[in-house]
Amino acid sequence: MDSVSDPPFHEAYKILFDKTRNTIQENNGFDSDVVVAAEECELPVIDLSLLEDRDETLREECKSHIARASQEWGFFQVVNHGICSHIFSRLRCEQEKVFRQPFEKKSKEEKFLNFSAGSYRWGAPTATCIRQLSWSEAFHIPLSDILGSSGSNSLSWRIEEFATRVSRLAETLADILAEKMGEKSRFFKENCLPNTCYLRLNRYPPCPTAFGIHGLMPHTDSDFLTILYQDEVGGLQLVKDKKWIAVKPNPDALIINIGDLFQAWSNGVYKSVEHRVMTNPKLERFSMAYFLCPSNDTVIESCREPCIYRKFSFREYRKQVRDDVQKLGSKIGLPRFLAH
Repeated sequence: MDSVSDPPFHEAYKILFDKTRNTIQENNGFDSDVVVAAEECELPVIDLSLLEDRDETLREECKSHIARASQEWGFFQVVNHGICSHIFSRLRCEQEKVFRQPFEKKSKEEKFLNFSAGSYRWGAPTATCIRQLSWSEAFHIPLSDILGSSGSNSLSWRIEEFATRVSRLAETLADILAEKMGEKSRFFKENCLPNTCYLRLNRYPPCPTAFGIHGLMPHTDSDFLTILYQDEVGGLQLVKDKKWIAVKPNPDALIINIGDLFQAWSNGVYKSVEHRVMTNPKLERFSMAYFLCPSNDTVIESCREPCIYRKFSFREYRKQVRDDVQKLGSKIGLPRFLAH
């Protein structure tokens, strides 16, 4: 992409870059803010076609693998998920087109896509150090902007096509995870409706700096679960056994990760794991993520006792996250909601 399309990262973060370079020079090439490289690994891979198998033992084994990966990793990959590859490729094509629009148009004229104000995001406005910087741009889209809009543009049509299929998968996985907690509840069907969920289109431009920069700074997801489709460039990393590990891209798989709300609802059984994206010095990276979210009024309450977390509404949780990011530069998340 040309400089007209890219956000003005260098200008916006010049002070942070200069400060980091000076620190490195003063400390003989060392700076605690610079990110350490992570070793690569493969996430657990689960074949979802087994959920349709005639053999009940294989079906139950598959469900158990999903629950175990959610407890031990908080992340896993699914293959044979039933979503055709052209669904992803068609959205990816539209995704590239919209990110190739001039930066001024993307940042100031969101209505050219009929998205809500604030849908286009780039960088990290509250960053005070290099570790809090996010070298990326994204459209974070409430699906209420898309669903029923009669496909007002080709991007909206492809998003709806993608979201319709992925939402079914999200509901299936949520129901399995609830079942494995001994809960046959209709909680997710009743509270996580198509128009309460979000979709995020990400682009990570090449970042030709001498030190590792986050494409997306370390965080957990403020939802029940996330379904991610990514290209083969790589860059996604997560914490396992207190170490950062790099996820090896698998073009046939979707990545699933547990969000904060599922950790709270499961009383800490399923893990919402910290993850980040690292930039590539030469290649741009694209991904698309679906976030299974409830309505703002939905109350999240642990399904087991004694409760680790107090009950809270999704609105309350989102407000606390926003306030912390504005004041501190990063999210605190579930520790704010521990029961006393």
